[in-house]
Formats: sequence, C-alpha cells, structure tokens
Amino acid sequence: MNPEERYQSCKKVTLVTLIVNLLLSVAKVAIGILFFSQAIIADGIHSISDVISTLAVWVAIRISRQPADDEHPYGHGTVETIAAKFIGIILFLTGLIIIKESIMTIVKGNIREPGILNFWIAFISILAKEWMYRYTYQQGKSLNNKALMADAYHHRSDALSSIAALIGVVGAKSGYLIADPIAGLIVALFIIHMGYEIFMEAIDDLMNKVDDELYQQIREVVSTQAEVIAIRDLRIRNHGPDLFVDLRIVINDELSVVEGHSISREVESRIKRELDIVEEILIHIDPLSVHKKLSL
Repeated sequence: MNPEERYQSCKKVTLVTLIVNLLLSVAKVAIGILFFSQAIIADGIHSISDVISTLAVWVAIRISRQPADDEHPYGHGTVETIAAKFIGIILFLTGLIIIKESIMTIVKGNIREPGILNFWIAFISILAKEWMYRYTYQQGKSLNNKALMADAYHHRSDALSSIAALIGVVGAKSGYLIADPIAGLIVALFIIHMGYEIFMEAIDDLMNKVDDELYQQIREVVSTQAEVIAIRDLRIRNHGPDLFVDLRIVINDELSVVEGHSISREVESRIKRELDIVEEILIHIDPLSVHKKLSL
C-alpha cells in the first residue's frame, strides 16, 4: 500500500471514530448531569478524551505521510509513536481528574439516585465502543499504524468503563446510591491503567525495542541465501510504521566486489519480500578471513 492509500484508509477510520465519539461524549455528559450519575459523567469525560486522542491521531497521520527531507532523512513516521505517547498521557490525566471528582462526591455525600436514561446510554456506549475497538484495531494492525492501535485500546478502555458505569447505575437504582460514585472510581482506574500501558509501549517503540521473533525471522530469511556464511551485528530500528535494518553478512574471500554486491541485493530483496514493513536495509559485506579475525 502506497503512502497516499495508507493515509486515506487511516483518515476514514479516524473520521468514523471521531463522529461516534463526539456523539457519545455529549450524550453521556448531558445525561449524567441531568439525571444525576457520577459514573456516567466520568464515562462521558473519558469519551471526550477519546475525541482529543482521535484528533491527535488524525494530525499525526497527516504529518507522517510527508516524505523525507533534509531535516528528517528517515521520514516523519515517528510522529505516530509520539501521538500514541500523547494519548497515554491524556488517559492518565483524565483518570486522575475522575478520581478526584468521584472522591469529592463520596466525601460530600451529595449522591442522588440516577435516572433510567443513564442505564440505556451506558448500554449503548458498551456496544458502540466495543465495535469501535475491533474496527480501529483491525485497521491499525493492517496499516501498521501504532497511533491507531493505541486509539483502539482507548476505545476498549471506554467500553470497560461503560460496563463499570452501568453496574454503578444498576447498583444505585437498587438502593445502593454509593455504587454510582464508586463505579466512577473504577472507571478512573481502568483509564489510568490503559494510559500507562499505551505510554510505556510508545516509550519502548521510541527506544527501538523490537521483538526477538523479528530478529529470528530476518536471520532465517538471510540464511536461505546460499553464499551467506554468517550474519553479524543485526540491528533493527522502528520508525513509525516502518522498520530500518542494518546487518553484516560474511561471504567467501574469493568472491568479487560485483558478486558481493549482487548477493547483498538479493538478501535485501528476500527480506523485503518476507517483511513488507521493512523500508530500508543497509548491508555490509565482511570477507570470511576478516570475520575469523574479528571472532578471535
């Protein structure tokens, strides 16, 4: 998929989720205020943070599609990881705000029985947010967009928080009024946990943490090239949706420079055929005699 097609696909996902999030957040906050549910208000605030995070994803996608330039020779893909980090921070701060509001409601004892509309908006939110999670995650995975996948987990956390809010409303309607603000606290804990997970994953990505399976997969692909005797110094770097690979391959001394170049090009082609997320590969050729000396 070329950058323009990828951008248009990502744009469609963010537009759909933005519209649904906006409608849900307004409805939940309004119903929570008018019909006295701290849990639904907290859930609505969570949905507002969804709107903010989706906008952040949209901006990141627009920036990441820009081609490489003199100041950014590897392109602008890392902005997607930065957006994921921003989403994590937004979630964490949102959770802290909700905790404060829920505790103040409990301390002041200003608790009223929530209206039945709170039940229905929570139920609708659960269905909508679970669908949004599945839709956004599937698209984010197929497009290898970390910001979209982070936003998908945000939707899942919102679905879980809506479940907690629903339980709080049912508890309050059953005569246990304190269940509603307690549900608000539970919602906040869901949000904080999800924010922490997304933030740490973005940090790992910025520090070029790569799964061992990916290293093993590249080694296996390179080893299928008959002229390659050994592989040294394999390094992989994340850059948004793309991977950049550096490695050394060892070949026999008798091979010419032209033959060595041909082997390196074939190795590069094999890696890119197996892993379409690899954007660029830098291969250094080591003669066998040099490799033996370095191995002593």
